[in-house]
Amino acid sequence: MSTQRAKKSNPAAAGKRAPARSAYSKDEIREIFRRFSVQRPEPKGELEHTNPFTLLVAVVLSAQATDVGVNKATRALFAVADTPEKMAALGEEKLASYIRTIGLYRNKAKNVIALSERLIADSGSAVPKTREELVSLPGVGRKTANVVMSMAFGQATIAVDTHIFRIANRIGLAPGKTPDQVEAKLEKIIPPDYLFHAHHWLILHGRYVCKARKPDCPACVIADICKAAEKTSEMPAPLAPIG
Repeated sequence: MSTQRAKKSNPAAAGKRAPARSAYSKDEIREIFRRFSVQRPEPKGELEHTNPFTLLVAVVLSAQATDVGVNKATRALFAVADTPEKMAALGEEKLASYIRTIGLYRNKAKNVIALSERLIADSGSAVPKTREELVSLPGVGRKTANVVMSMAFGQATIAVDTHIFRIANRIGLAPGKTPDQVEAKLEKIIPPDYLFHAHHWLILHGRYVCKARKPDCPACVIADICKAAEKTSEMPAPLAPIG
């Protein structure tokens, strides 16, 4: 009976668990991002755009799609519609004809026209700079807002896409069950002087090295620090600190 009472009074027994911590020490985390900074001193997002508005549209279109696929569709689109006014003037059907190769293109066309009209009506066609204003736009979630804030306005944000979510959990850097949990943990553990470029480093690392199906561990600059449970069999020799 006493055991049962103890279980009832224990928060862990009621399903309340302390948040998972990073598997890495502060020094290891700093070394991870220092190596990323040496590998890619000025990382860039791969969505093509010409201004904050076309960036916003490109990121909205990139949901459940590849950057390569979005770029192929938007080159012709942005040549004729690079402002909210021009985009709204196209209308849903004409816009859909430009982006039909992108997944969920009809719903995305509806959202892009709606957000264009909102920008014209509410902000003089300017793209908002705050997360609260951005996420109020049709089709814009927290990840999209974070990308725009970072790439268009130079704010240090962590946009957790599928690559970052996978890496954070796979290697134990910032484990979490939701993108918001991973974002909060990454913002807490990444050294401030590396925070601005961190999401691009992680995205590119996930896209080209720590891939979903088979991570390319021999090409990984943090392979000797990585604490992933499984790695590809062929591993590089441990790296000495760079610099």
